[in-house]
Amino acid sequence: MNTLLAEPVAIRLHFDRDTLWVDLADGRQLGVPLAYFPRLLKATPSQRDQYTISGGGTGLHWDDLDEDIAVSGLLMGLGDRMRKAS
Repeated sequence: MNTLLAEPVAIRLHFDRDTLWVDLADGRQLGVPLAYFPRLLKATPSQRDQYTISGGGTGLHWDDLDEDIAVSGLLMGLGDRMRKAS
């Protein structure tokens, strides 16, 4: 028996001061600190709102910010993988 679940699908995004909120098709809502994604953290609210949900809901994209986020990565707790280790 295959116990793998379907890939998570985003249907809507919104932000508060410190958090990216992702509404998933299965009813869950995921909150991720903007600190995980420096480009989003530094962006204006208007820039953050210029996103595209891509890949049938599996990806989040901000063209002007050159930011791409996999929804499955958010669920695994992955932040910006381009950040340099300190």
